[in-house]
Amino acid sequence: MMRADGGLSLAFRVWGDMVRLLIPMTGASERTDLLWEHTCFEAFVAGAGEPAYREFNFSPSGQWAAYAFSDYRQRDEALAINNAPQITSRLYAGRMEIEARLAPGGLPACAGGLQIGLAAVIEAADVVDGSHSYWALRHPALRPDFHHRDAFSLELGGPRNSV
Repeated sequence: MMRADGGLSLAFRVWGDMVRLLIPMTGASERTDLLWEHTCFEAFVAGAGEPAYREFNFSPSGQWAAYAFSDYRQRDEALAINNAPQITSRLYAGRMEIEARLAPGGLPACAGGLQIGLAAVIEAADVVDGSHSYWALRHPALRPDFHHRDAFSLELGGPRNSV
């Protein structure tokens, strides 16, 4: 949901037997790379029609990461996103909830609205190899590729869809 201040609020929910998942324990809210190697939630955000986009990773532990891309998988090292998201994580017997609030300063310009891809990497606890499953609003290719622009299927704040 777009907030009045220009920021973005996101909510993720997973239902199931939480004992069967590897869920990082709550810790310090700090920037950490490689979160996608374990259970984490992701948001890919682009200005409508623009090749540049941002990737945000949220761990149930409170750790986070943010990356800027100038085009498909082309990291823009010159643009650092240092606005830490506010992450709230809740674990229940049958579900996990993650809420993340992104500051407007870390988001791309969005005169025509935002295109968003939401995704999750879920790591299993009850298998030998620690297998992962990959979830998204849309998987446009045979293999999961959260960076694929056709996966950015949620549109917010455009002229026809003002949220």
